[in-house]
Amino acid sequence: MHKLSGKIILIGVGIVLADLFVYLVIGTLMMGYDDTYNESKGEYLSLASMTAYEQVIYLGMQVWNVLNILAIGYIIYRLTRKNKNAL
Repeated sequence: MHKLSGKIILIGVGIVLADLFVYLVIGTLMMGYDDTYNESKGEYLSLASMTAYEQVIYLGMQVWNVLNILAIGYIIYRLTRKNKNAL
């Protein structure tokens, strides 16, 4: 089993900060939708109630969510595989 070095910890922290930055940017871009939402165009967060630009941002956020879930699953897989080999 490998010890956690300072370099690995810094890389991990950098990845988490970059991920949070992406969510910050997406959230900021989605604030325009909140400001201009009109109930007559459809339910809140339905694609029908969004402009094409807002749809791209919303779908980008959903893709980013899936990528995060896959990354977390991969990390869990690697950790359990390492622990299995250590036993």
